[in-house]
Amino acid sequence: MQIEKIAFIGAGVMGHSMITNLLKAGFKVTVYNRTRAKAEDLVPLGATLADSPAQAAADADLAISIVGYPQDVRETWLGEKGLLQTLRAGALGLDMTTSEPDLAKEISKKAALRGVLAGDAPVTGGDVGARNGTLTILFGGDEQLFEAVKPVCAAMGKSFTRFGGPGAGQYAKLCNQIAIAAGMMALCECIVSAEKFGLDREQLITTLSAGAAGSFSMSSYGPRILKGDFKPGFYIKHFIKDLKIALDCAARCSLQLPGTELALKLYQQLADEGKGDLGTQGLYQYYLQHA
Repeated sequence: MQIEKIAFIGAGVMGHSMITNLLKAGFKVTVYNRTRAKAEDLVPLGATLADSPAQAAADADLAISIVGYPQDVRETWLGEKGLLQTLRAGALGLDMTTSEPDLAKEISKKAALRGVLAGDAPVTGGDVGARNGTLTILFGGDEQLFEAVKPVCAAMGKSFTRFGGPGAGQYAKLCNQIAIAAGMMALCECIVSAEKFGLDREQLITTLSAGAAGSFSMSSYGPRILKGDFKPGFYIKHFIKDLKIALDCAARCSLQLPGTELALKLYQQLADEGKGDLGTQGLYQYYLQHA
C-alpha cells in the first residue's frame, strides 16, 4: 500500500527529529505528544496536532510510536484512547520504542484482530542519527509490513533490517544496548585513565577513534564528555529501563551478563543521585566521583 498519512506518537528527543524528517520527505503527519507544547513547533513545518493517539490515528495509513516506557507503549496502543481504537483495517503500525519483546508480540496479535499489521522497529543512532536521518532501524514483524514501510523508514534512517517476527526487533535492540553498556563503561574508563596518565585527552580520543578501539560512542560521546556536555541524546533513566529488560530476558534464558549488570548498577547509582535526566555519557560523572 502507498503510505501518505502518518500518526506519530511521541515528540521527545528522538521523535521530534524523526517527525521533522518525515515532514521534509513529504508525508502528512499528525502528532500526539503527552506534553503538547513540546510538539507545537512542528506545526509550522506542516504537522497537525491531535489530542490523543486515537484521534491521531483516525485516518492514518501508518501509526508510529516512540515513547518512554513499556507502560507508555501499552497505553498508546491498547489503552482507551489508544491507536488500535481507531486504526482502520488495512492500516499499518510500528512501535519504535525500546520495549519488551512480549509486549510487541501482544500488540501484533491484537492489531491483527482489527486487520492491522503491526510490528516493532526500535532504533539506534542517538539524537544525532535522529536529526540527520541516519538511524539504524531494527525490525521485527511480518515481511509484508517490512516491505510496505521501507519508504517511510528511509526518511528516518540509513539502515533497515528485519530480524524475524514480532518481538525480534526488540531483541536486536536489547543486544545493541548490551553492547553500548559495556562500551560506555570502557569509554569513561579510557578518558579518566588518560587524565590520570597525564595525556592530552582530546588528542587521545581523536587518535583512538581511528583505530581498533574506535566506536560510535567514542567518536560521538567522547567529545561531549571532554566538553562536560551531559545533555541527553538518550536519557540515563531510559537506558536503565532498557538494561533491566535485557537482563530480564537474559535471565529467562539462564544467561548471565556480568558487564551489563555492572553497568546497570552504576547507572542506577547516578539515577538515585537525581541524575537520571542526563545523557548516557553522564556515566563519566560516576568515574569523576571515584577517580
